[in-house]
Amino acid sequence: MNRTYELMFIVRPDMADEDLDKLIANLESIVTAASGSIKSVDRMGKRRLAYMVRKFREGVYILLTIEGAGTVVHELERRLRVTEPVIKFLTVRIDEEQKRLEKIKKLRDAKKKVSAQPAVVAEEAALPPAAETPATA
Repeated sequence: MNRTYELMFIVRPDMADEDLDKLIANLESIVTAASGSIKSVDRMGKRRLAYMVRKFREGVYILLTIEGAGTVVHELERRLRVTEPVIKFLTVRIDEEQKRLEKIKKLRDAKKKVSAQPAVVAEEAALPPAAETPATA
């Protein structure tokens, strides 16, 4: 069963762009080999960390949105754990949250339609009878 995950990882700030490209390409190949898919890759750039991690105060943030089974995520986390330039990583399953947000949006849209209908009925009732004169020739 395919699920959607967000994988955020932080690499050393002194990592070369070519090496970062290789790392991302390697992670993408792991996902596709395990019959998953990468929806998006968002390079958020260099940012200051909230606290010192492995003697670094800054890091380069990358966000991957992945669709696949839990085994894909397990393998990615295993690889990130042993990859030296990766300072931190976090994986979050987001498909349940997306379903919840869609459900809330549907409820809100339904409420808007219901609340908009009485306003239309009230406008029609407010029209004076003189405006509704039949056309006689």
